[in-house]
Amino acid sequence: MTVFRGCIDIHSGKVKQIVGGKLVKDDTESDEVETNFVSEQPSSYYAQLYKQNQVHGTHVIKLGSLKANDDAAREALGAWRGGLQIGGGITDSNAQEWIDQGASHVIVTSWLFPEGQFSIERLQHLSSLIGKEKLVVDLSCRRQEIDGSPQWVVAMNKWQTLTSSVLDREFFQLLSQYCDEFLVHAADVEGLCQGIDQELVRKLSEWSDLPVTYAGGARSIQDLETVKHLSNGKVDLTFGSALNIFGGNLVKFEDCVKWNKTQ
Repeated sequence: MTVFRGCIDIHSGKVKQIVGGKLVKDDTESDEVETNFVSEQPSSYYAQLYKQNQVHGTHVIKLGSLKANDDAAREALGAWRGGLQIGGGITDSNAQEWIDQGASHVIVTSWLFPEGQFSIERLQHLSSLIGKEKLVVDLSCRRQEIDGSPQWVVAMNKWQTLTSSVLDREFFQLLSQYCDEFLVHAADVEGLCQGIDQELVRKLSEWSDLPVTYAGGARSIQDLETVKHLSNGKVDLTFGSALNIFGGNLVKFEDCVKWNKTQ
């Protein structure tokens, strides 16, 4: 059944909520991002909050390769060992290290797409290295209208570079052999609180037989019911900027926790 999944987005060493489509590739330009919220609390505060309320499947995303992001991510993992997923700059050279530091799963994105081209060999290698059950593939995407029909193209490098891969059932079925679940940010609506991409949510439930977490645009507690209806309970939902724990005034964290307890 559809549940609320938590997130801890880390940028320049701080927990933030940003407008996903406005990220820049270069860490030195970090001040230029459009930010909805910058927390005064450390990452461990949110990790403990999710732990206390048993919000499983929460993902920690490092937006950039700054050492401060790694330090904040380690602090979060230390607060809930075995309870958080970690993504951002994951490769075959550091995946096991993050698992050893307490991540339940690693989330891999850009490394699977050298020069923007999907590498099945890299996915197979990483899956065999750490185990399929510890791997989440991030297929965050940007919407493109092609001949009047929507397509969702996988985006890498903080969602700024389009790859050659388009989401469809065949692609999900191929990847499903080597991972445990999927994470999909709808980058065009990420951080805007203007509503979810309902067509994408519906398609995700049709394309994937594995668990999928959708993120992007959620702005009401009713979005959980909407996602449940659209996906027949197969897709989970993340709230970010709309959530009161991230400075939002549209969705209460305690209401999300209540929802999970009823599912």
